[in-house]
Amino acid sequence: MTRTDTTAAPTAAGTPALYESVITHVRRVPLRHTLRHRTYLWCVDLDRLPVLPRPLRPLARFDARDHFAGTAGSLRAGLDAYLAAHGIDLEGGRVVMLAHARVFGFVFNPLTVFWCHDSSGSLVCVVAEVHNTYGQRHCYLLRTDEAAEAEVDKEFYVSPFFAVEGRYRMRLPLPGERLGLTVHLEHDGDRGFTAVVRGVRRPASVPALLSAAVRRPWSTAAVWAGIRRHGIHLLLRGLPVHPRPRTAPQKGMLP
Repeated sequence: MTRTDTTAAPTAAGTPALYESVITHVRRVPLRHTLRHRTYLWCVDLDRLPVLPRPLRPLARFDARDHFAGTAGSLRAGLDAYLAAHGIDLEGGRVVMLAHARVFGFVFNPLTVFWCHDSSGSLVCVVAEVHNTYGQRHCYLLRTDEAAEAEVDKEFYVSPFFAVEGRYRMRLPLPGERLGLTVHLEHDGDRGFTAVVRGVRRPASVPALLSAAVRRPWSTAAVWAGIRRHGIHLLLRGLPVHPRPRTAPQKGMLP
């Protein structure tokens, strides 16, 4: 379903933004556990990626190798190839991406979101790209409704403590002055896991980036380490591990 997006664009005329964010994970079964992490995320126009002054470039870089098949010449080309494999042509329409950037050469994006518009400005689809801590990635192609919600079967191994089963219910509104994303994992009538991302928009100025980098150094590495640390905690609490299945390359993600 294609719909007209009436939400104010987060990055007017392609101007990037930063979101000072809190990411919360709540696990409810078979035991309750909560993870909360503060970080900052970039919201950018995929055709107008920010170019920082040379001394600051180690603080933020967006590489095509970090998304989709990882072999395209640009992020936009990688997205377009993925969409083409699913019969979608944006005809050059605007794409807004929410993600971590590479910081000092390292990046980890548990969730990257792409809001994909056609040439008339209508929202065609949303792509939710999920990375696990084993170096794998998977994309979910979503047709969100008027409430920015969509459901999709879980197809990708993320946490070793959840099998690849159940269904995601996602709410992914285009960010404005505030960021608010929610992902629920449901199975057999139970909501076993919820991830929430909340944030406040800041202009992506040099002072704002420096301030965020000072307060959250190695921000993306900290996200990866935090997930690993909580995983060890759950393992020590006796939570059973589900083996990671072998998977074939996803459609549109072939190198």
